[in-house]
Amino acid sequence: MMFELVLQVAQDRVEQASDLLSDSLEALSVSVEDADAGSPQEQALFGEPGMPAPGPGWQRSTLRALFEDEESTTQAATFLLGQPWAADLHLVSIEAVQEQDWVRLTQSQFEPVAVTGDFWIVPTWHQAPVAARRMIRLDPGLAFGTGSHPTTRMCLRWIAHHAPTSPGWSSVLDYGCGSGILAIAAALHGADQVVAVDIDAAAVTATCDNARANGVTLQAGLPVLAQGVHDVVLANILASPLKLLAPLLCGHVAPGGWLVLAGLLERQAAELIHTYAPYLALDVLDSEDGWSLLAGRRPPA
Repeated sequence: MMFELVLQVAQDRVEQASDLLSDSLEALSVSVEDADAGSPQEQALFGEPGMPAPGPGWQRSTLRALFEDEESTTQAATFLLGQPWAADLHLVSIEAVQEQDWVRLTQSQFEPVAVTGDFWIVPTWHQAPVAARRMIRLDPGLAFGTGSHPTTRMCLRWIAHHAPTSPGWSSVLDYGCGSGILAIAAALHGADQVVAVDIDAAAVTATCDNARANGVTLQAGLPVLAQGVHDVVLANILASPLKLLAPLLCGHVAPGGWLVLAGLLERQAAELIHTYAPYLALDVLDSEDGWSLLAGRRPPA
């Protein structure tokens, strides 16, 4: 049996209280949510992709901390309420929490994802669907890209549909690789040389691990690894960095090669097309749930 301490905290004390709970009071976990969620006073804290957050935090936050026993929970509450700034804290409750199999609960939220009729993304704890003639084994992790997000699915669909008919599929660059899912898909669909780069070292590690788990060979590293031109350049990131990267990404596309961009909202497509126009003509080739995929082919030499 574990116990949960629930506090209502003012915006300027959330970080201080959270740090104390995590570091000094040894809470097993600490979470923060809008205390006004579901009411007319609910505040949207996070902005749209590529846009800054509208504010640093909620005016009133609910802080939840999990402890191993009731004594630790009570001691933590007593310590916090004894701080000089305790006027900004309000004890909501101390409640017993039934233990659960959190691993099994988390796993149940991730099911196999069909990219096409015979191409699937399958977590390692699931059996492969009968229809899966080609699949990627991939579990949720620190890096973005499990196949559940529309932008990832659109890129995977593009790979699955174009690989069999593309005259050039020798070299593929995945710029902003995340989990490596697109790079792995390219390798599984016949790409001879696959290069995957990301600014996040954790993403590079995840890509290498996932590539080994799926039996494919690729090169993964920081963006400096991206050199020369490629038959296909994939970039599933966000609209703002895509705009800044236009000359660089287009410079990596070989004559006759494809550039595929995702991570942008439908309303951002026209602006991206205009930004890339001096380098490469792009069109909207796919849309899903308010997101768009752009692609264009450089004329052959």
